[in-house]
Amino acid sequence: MDPQVLTRPDADTTAAVHDLLAAAASADGIDPFSEQFLLTLRATEPRDGVRHVVVAGNDRPVAGYAQLDGEYAELVVHPDERRRGIGSALVTALDGLSSDPHVWAHGDLDAARALAEARGYRRDRVLWQMRRTASGPPPEVVVPDGVTVRPFVPGRDDEEFLRVNNAAFDWHPEQGGWTGRELAARQAEDWFDADGFLLATDPGGTLLGYHWTKVHPATGDEPAMGEVYVLGVDPAAHGRGLGGMLTAAGLRHLHDRGLDTVLLYVEADNAPAVRVYERLGFTVHAADVNYAR
Repeated sequence: MDPQVLTRPDADTTAAVHDLLAAAASADGIDPFSEQFLLTLRATEPRDGVRHVVVAGNDRPVAGYAQLDGEYAELVVHPDERRRGIGSALVTALDGLSSDPHVWAHGDLDAARALAEARGYRRDRVLWQMRRTASGPPPEVVVPDGVTVRPFVPGRDDEEFLRVNNAAFDWHPEQGGWTGRELAARQAEDWFDADGFLLATDPGGTLLGYHWTKVHPATGDEPAMGEVYVLGVDPAAHGRGLGGMLTAAGLRHLHDRGLDTVLLYVEADNAPAVRVYERLGFTVHAADVNYAR
């Protein structure tokens, strides 16, 4: 059960990890990994600061997998291989790779909570998934004077988006500090749609804020849904009602596509944002928990 630490898993190992993730999602009713970690798993080139930890099982090449990106990590154990110490072995490996690992557990499951407590980890951050299902039209979009709302243009708007995104999320460990690499990786995804990436600009063309929406196709358990993927406002443009306007514009765009169920993720302790979303009819649907020493 000795974990193997890799800078980049080969194609067979990556395929086995995807099989593991699918098995865990089916058993637990929630995806065990977030988008950023999946993008890193699929990346064709190794990234600085990223390590992949693999534990083989008795009859499968990957029974447990963890990924460490900087100080943040996610891990998963195959449902048929649980209660054999694989989760503890993965956490031990993460402890050896980082002096301060922060491990995400999606869905706030009892097993993850028990493992964290046994290893001396505490709840550090809670990320809520909120959802809104509306039978009627979304709120009216009232665009302030001197502001234009238009779709993102790849190549032309990249630098302005990165400027505003990094200013709006300079405090955020996952969303802040983006470069063209993070943007390009998402533009290459099948779900990317520039028409659903809404920008608010001033008369000179300077970006004030944005609402990047996403569409999730229907699955066996869930209808097709929209997502408030990322919404950011330049701190220099705060106080102008742009956040609420952009939220409404994105909801209108998703409604026009026939998507009346919309989800979003928000830090549970971000009270101002939570209040805005609650006023728009969003309620808490699920929680992800980040554990740290």
